[in-house]
Amino acid sequence: MLKFLLWLLLLAVCWPLALAALVLWPVVWLLSLPFRLLGIAVEGVFALLRALLLLPARLLGLRPGVPAG
Repeated sequence: MLKFLLWLLLLAVCWPLALAALVLWPVVWLLSLPFRLLGIAVEGVFALLRALLLLPARLLGLRPGVPAG
């Protein structure tokens, strides 16, 4: 809702810029899509590495967040 109100304010102040933003927003979204997919892939690799590094501790019965003893 806030974004819409800011866009309306921009429309009132400088309508050509507001219309350009309205037209170019889908293009910017499409261009940023590969970077989002890359971020998801990198996050998955880090989760896999974390799981592999913590596997010996989990096999020994240690649970995250529970104090040993």
